[in-house]
Amino acid sequence: MARRLKMLGTTSEDNDCPTLYEDLDTGEILVQGDRVTDPDDLAQLANVKDRETFVVVPRELLVRFAPKE
Repeated sequence: MARRLKMLGTTSEDNDCPTLYEDLDTGEILVQGDRVTDPDDLAQLANVKDRETFVVVPRELLVRFAPKE
């Protein structure tokens, strides 16, 4: 079953990325951003599963659209 997503916000001026979405059923947050592909950056990350990927988002996006309650 497909997720029901609500766009929370973006700091992109052309609605490209980065963007935050909320899963309306679970409350989980999905993050859209540029994928991290640099091997030196990836080597610093811990406990990475094969199915996981990493994206870059500006702190401002999180502060504005996903504040801690």
